[in-house]
Amino acid sequence: MCGIVGYIGKRDVAPLLLEGLQRLEYRGYDSAGIVVTSPKTAGLKMVKAKGRVRDLEAKVPARFKGTTGIAHTRWATHGAPSDVNAHPHMSADNDVAVVHNGIIDNASDLRRKLEADGVEFLSETDTEVLVHLIARSQAETLEEKVRQALRVVEGTYGIAVMHADFSDRIVVARNGSPVVLGIGEKEMFVASDIAALVAHTRQIVTLDDGEMATLKADDFRTYTTEGTRTTAEPTTVEWEAASYDMGGHDTYMHKEIHEQADAVDRVLRGRIDDRFSTVHLGGLNLDAREARQIRRVKILGCGTSYHAGMIGAQMIEELARIPADAEPASEFRYRNAVVDPDTLYIAVSQSGETYDVLAAVQELKRKGARVLGVVNVVGSAIAREADGGVYVHAGPEVCVVSTKCFTNTTVAFALLALHLGRTRDLSVRDGKRIIEGLRKLPGQIAEIMEQEAEIQKLADELAEARSMLFIGRVRGYPVAREASLKLKEVSYIHAEAYPASELKHGPLALIEPALPTVAIVPNDDLLEKNRAALEEIKARSGRIIAVAHQEQEKADRTILVPKNEDELDPILMGIPLQLLAYYTAKALGRDIDKPRNLAKSVTVE
Repeated sequence: MCGIVGYIGKRDVAPLLLEGLQRLEYRGYDSAGIVVTSPKTAGLKMVKAKGRVRDLEAKVPARFKGTTGIAHTRWATHGAPSDVNAHPHMSADNDVAVVHNGIIDNASDLRRKLEADGVEFLSETDTEVLVHLIARSQAETLEEKVRQALRVVEGTYGIAVMHADFSDRIVVARNGSPVVLGIGEKEMFVASDIAALVAHTRQIVTLDDGEMATLKADDFRTYTTEGTRTTAEPTTVEWEAASYDMGGHDTYMHKEIHEQADAVDRVLRGRIDDRFSTVHLGGLNLDAREARQIRRVKILGCGTSYHAGMIGAQMIEELARIPADAEPASEFRYRNAVVDPDTLYIAVSQSGETYDVLAAVQELKRKGARVLGVVNVVGSAIAREADGGVYVHAGPEVCVVSTKCFTNTTVAFALLALHLGRTRDLSVRDGKRIIEGLRKLPGQIAEIMEQEAEIQKLADELAEARSMLFIGRVRGYPVAREASLKLKEVSYIHAEAYPASELKHGPLALIEPALPTVAIVPNDDLLEKNRAALEEIKARSGRIIAVAHQEQEKADRTILVPKNEDELDPILMGIPLQLLAYYTAKALGRDIDKPRNLAKSVTVE
C-alpha cells in the first residue's frame, strides 16, 4: 500500500516527485504530500493535500524549489484521509521529515510514552511516532538517529527520512514493505515501486528486510539496521517507461485486458519443449528426482492470486496426479498449519511483495519447507525468499484490479502442471495435447475480444442490478469466484460466487428476476450437470447469462468462448467476464483504475 518516491541530485526536485507520485498513485490515493530542500535552502519545505496527486500538484507553489525531496501518496490505515494525516510527517521544529509505508504495531504504546514526555502529536497516524523518535535522538549522524528509532519500533515499514541538518542525504530503511533504489548519473532515486524509477533509470537495487541505505547525489551505501555494511550490486530492470503509458486506451484496465494475448505469448515464449512434450522451467531449482518425491502441493495467495491458485491446484491434480489445493495465505499463516516435508508450497503474488503471502513464505522457510514463487515482479521479496519459481512475465499492471496478471498466472500454473505431469506419469500424447492447447491461447483471447461490443451492451443492462450471483462447477468455480471479485472491486455491485452444485443447499432462495446469475458452462464432462443448474434457476424465473462453448437454451444470453483442452478452458472463460465487469463499472461512472478503499500492492495486514 501507499507510494514513496524520493530524489537527490541537481535537478529541480518537485516536478520529478510529482511525476513519480502519478505513476505510484495506484498504490494509494486518498492523500499525498511532498517535502523538498537543497544545500542552498534553509530548512525543509512541505505541502500536503487530501485527495489525489492532482490536488497536491495544485497546491504546490511556483517557487517550491529544491534538489532533494521525498513524497508520498497514501492508502489510509491509521487515521482518516486528511491534510493533517497525509505524509510526509514533520517534527515540531520542522527539522525531520518521514514518509512511511507499513504499520507500526506498537505505535500506541510509543505514543503514550512520548506524550508523557511532553511531545504533542498533530496527526492520528502511527508514522508520526517515528518522526518524534528520530527528532529526539541525540545521535550525531542521521543514520544512527534512524537506527535508534527503529530499534524500538515493532511492525512493518518502508521509510525515507530527511533532516534539515543533513541536507546532503536521504536515509531509507525496509522491513516488510518494499524499498527500491534507482542509480542515476550523479543523482539517486528511491521508491516503493520501480514504476516511479524507470523513466529516469533502469539500474536498481532492492533492499532486503532489515536493510538501510544512505543516498547522496553521487553515491549510495547499504547496511543493516545494526550498521554492518552490505554489498548491493545494481540490476537492470526489463520494463521500460512506455510500459506504464495508457497507449491510447481510456483506462489502464481496458489496456491491460487487451494486452492479454501478447502477455500470454510472453509467458510461453522459450519455455515449450516439443521434443519431449514438456516445458523448460529452469528457475524451479527442482530436479526430476525431487519432483517425483512431492506428495502434495499447497498453493498460497490472496484475492485474485488465490483464485489463480485454485485453478492451478486443479490443473496440477489433473495433469500431475498430485493432491493439490489452494488456501488464502492470510488464513494459512495464522492457523499453525502442519508443515509436511513431502509437500511443495507455492506462493502466488502479482507484486511479489504481498505481506500475508511473504509472511507465510518466511514461516514456511523457518520450518524447513520447500517454497516456490509464482510472481510477476523480478527480484521482488517473495522471488528472493523462495527456493525457486516461475515469473509470469505479464508486464507492468497499473490498474488496481488485476486482469492480465491473473491470466498469465493461470498459464504459468498450466506450465508447472505440465512439467510436473511429464516428470511423473503424464503421457507424451497428453503432453503434446496440452502444448497445442497452450499455443492456441493467444489467438483465442483475440477471438474473445471481438465480442467486446456485445459484452458492453450486456453490461449496460446489468448495471441496474443491485446484486449478482456467479456459479460454476469444478473447473468453473474458481472462474466464478474471480469474476465475482472483479465485479465487486470495480463496479461496487454486490456479487457472490457459489459452486453450481450447492444451489439447492441454500442459494436458490435468492433466485428471482431481479437477481442475474452468471453461469460458467464449459463443454466438458459436467455439461449436463451444469445445464441442470440452469434448469433450476429458470424454473424460479431467474435471469441467466451463460459463459459457454455453445449456445445454452435456458440462458437469456450466452457469451461464447472458444473451446480449448478441458484442463485449459478456465484460462479463457474468465476473460469475457473481465470485460463485463469493466463495462458495468463504466456504465455506472466508477473510477475504474482506482476503486474506492483499495490499493494495488497490499504490503500491510
